[in-house]
Amino acid sequence: MTPAPRGDIGIRWTIGDVSDRGFEALGLSIRGAWRIFGGNAAYTVCVNKISPGRARAQVGPVPGPVEWLDATNAMPQFLHERFDEAMAEGVGWKLAPLRVHPGRFELSLDNDCILWGLPPTIGHWLSRDDGGCLMAEDVRACYGQFETLCAREPRNAGIRGLPPGFDLEAALRRALAGADAVHGHGIRLTSELDEQGLQTAALSPYPGGAPGAVLLDEVSVCSPFWPHRPGLGLYGAHFVGLNSRHIPWDYYDRPADDWMTGHWEKHRQTIHQKLEMEPAISVGGCA
Repeated sequence: MTPAPRGDIGIRWTIGDVSDRGFEALGLSIRGAWRIFGGNAAYTVCVNKISPGRARAQVGPVPGPVEWLDATNAMPQFLHERFDEAMAEGVGWKLAPLRVHPGRFELSLDNDCILWGLPPTIGHWLSRDDGGCLMAEDVRACYGQFETLCAREPRNAGIRGLPPGFDLEAALRRALAGADAVHGHGIRLTSELDEQGLQTAALSPYPGGAPGAVLLDEVSVCSPFWPHRPGLGLYGAHFVGLNSRHIPWDYYDRPADDWMTGHWEKHRQTIHQKLEMEPAISVGGCA
């Protein structure tokens, strides 16, 4: 186990009514975080649209104390009213609640983002006291309605780091006001790109800037579909698209679901090895 760089860390995840693979990935993500930080961190899974008990049962055993928080009604009204009924393709739930560990360095991981080692960029961020924020590097910049407010450097909200005391509400309000001014009306968030753009604009150290980044070589944005990377990073991988029960299109004349199933099966054994777990049992086309 890699020694944790400090003891004031909070790790949080978000989970809803996702595919079986999404719950499996969350279990592996929790195991990976425990492997890195152990008892030096607090761990919380924010659950929406289903009961925390059901989510806990779906994930199965985890290696240590984890809080399972009912977050279905935890989003502040000023933000909830900005999302469409689908919560921007479901990703808006990552902001419910805004903060779980406000007095700690808070590291948010998507449920399908699995770490098996401490990325140096995260270790460096945890050693700093300058109030900076952190996101993942992405394969390309996709910011939706916030494009003009964000730098060209691509960022992904699958990893988000906030320092102790960071006022996320104030930062989000500033980003929303900026987008409203650009578009000439109060915008409504309808896509995962909008949510990613909102967070990037809010966490940037100055207008048009970009938060610090966990590098793609460290944690790959991983899927079988271009422009994502098909391989794992040195310290982890974010398996984008894994939560979907069905992907309604073909890729090179083959159902996208088949590509995703094969991609996940290919990497599960390696992840189990990196986490020093028993070999994974093949689940075939189960989703």
